[in-house]
Amino acid sequence: MSEQPVVRTTEGLVRGRWQPRRGQDQRSGQEQRQPERQREQREGRDLAVFRGLRYAQPPVGALRFAAPVEPESWDGVREAAAFGPVVPQSGPMPTGAGQASEDTDWLTLNVCTPDPGTAGLPVLVWIHGGGYMSGASADPLYDPTALASAGLVVVTVNYRVGAEGFALLEGAPANRAFLDQVAALRWVRRNIARFGGDPALVTVAGQSAGAGSVAALLVMDAARGLFRRAVAHSVPGTHCTPALAAEVTAELAKLVGAAPTAAALAEVHPWRLASAVTELGAALPEHLARWGRLAQSGIATVPVVDGEVLPGSPWSALTDGVELLVGHTRDEFRPFSVLSGRHGSFTEEEARLALQLSAPPPDGPDAYRAAFPGATPSELLEAVNSDALFRVPSLRLAEANAAAGGTSYLFELALTAPALGGVFGACHGLDVPLAFGSLDSPMARQVLGDQPPEEVVRLSAELREAWVRFATTGDPGWPAFDPDGQLTRVLDARSETVRYPEQATRRIWAGHPLTAYDLR
Repeated sequence: MSEQPVVRTTEGLVRGRWQPRRGQDQRSGQEQRQPERQREQREGRDLAVFRGLRYAQPPVGALRFAAPVEPESWDGVREAAAFGPVVPQSGPMPTGAGQASEDTDWLTLNVCTPDPGTAGLPVLVWIHGGGYMSGASADPLYDPTALASAGLVVVTVNYRVGAEGFALLEGAPANRAFLDQVAALRWVRRNIARFGGDPALVTVAGQSAGAGSVAALLVMDAARGLFRRAVAHSVPGTHCTPALAAEVTAELAKLVGAAPTAAALAEVHPWRLASAVTELGAALPEHLARWGRLAQSGIATVPVVDGEVLPGSPWSALTDGVELLVGHTRDEFRPFSVLSGRHGSFTEEEARLALQLSAPPPDGPDAYRAAFPGATPSELLEAVNSDALFRVPSLRLAEANAAAGGTSYLFELALTAPALGGVFGACHGLDVPLAFGSLDSPMARQVLGDQPPEEVVRLSAELREAWVRFATTGDPGWPAFDPDGQLTRVLDARSETVRYPEQATRRIWAGHPLTAYDLR
């Protein structure tokens, strides 16, 4: 077997691993790796995978809560076979639970390339989701093999989440997570040509909190010129004002017995601070009267519209449009109600409160009831939460980008996930394994089943092809969106391009700007 791939980055030499490409078994719907016995004969055509590459120094000690600092160089060859450690995680179901360690080399990325010896390949930089408080690039859901096998250089990034990345602290920059992502993009600009990629052909992509990150990068001065195109699936509308963020930090500091400053909280162990974010998240209903929509969201640490790192909400601050592929799923809120055991059982009072907090004032609650006559309380609650959290922000980003001179391509995923009798519907996150082709990942199996049906396999191939086409040419394969025609690709067992399908939602929210969460 030939030697493992070695690449010289600007910081030093790294040794990755050869990995077989993935082929699609259309009969079973399962991604199958090439047999190991064939590997030695076809090594030159395998993918080269480099993991745990440091794009910034560990943000601990004197660098705790600081803006990321470029990594130091090294002598010799550094092994790049293992993922970097998981960033401290928060939330009821944090990624990497049970994997807490004292290794603080959190700011790492991974590169999967079809050929490190070539040049000019399109690059896709993936920013994971996780509610701004969890997530990791090592998640099998983000296996880049199928996309890289189709010709992309795929970069997946770890960044600070929860309090480490988003808590507003005196003496520290705001939105450090976004600064981490900018640092990763700068690393890509410096190094990706050495892995076969074109630094002028970078597409930044993400889903959920990752899509919110992409939206933020579109309006950040620090990110200008670092990418050419953007993909944003299920853009969240969760931002908060500095006043609200300061109160959240004060409550967080109380939980750990420290002052709400960077200097004081730097003395708190990172994983203890992460657990405090989880505790505060569980207690958010107690702050409903004061914190309003933030308390209802269940996420304590969200991006802050600070006026510097994040100059404004993306829907109002976007002035230079790009080529943008953006969309949402039909049933965005469904997995949150199913996994909490509440699907179909929300009360009229809970629906009333959700409409009061999330529907556009003052007539939004009545407008939802009029638009969905006969809807149950659960259906109303899911509709308004799907809209406020993801569907409307995604639509508005398409509109804002087009208004800023960019080209937007809009989609809605309408395919019902087959597991458990279809209870998940076309749910939040369903698009991720479809796009990556990671149908056999543990999380995907929860909603797709162990053997996804043929229509799932076909749609996965369609969406993955759209990503590859978009990253390569700027065109995913359907007409661009404009405010008049509102052409939208509805991804389903039989996909079609139609006028934006959620017209009731569009009418209800017309004329109502998306605003940052604030104190009530």
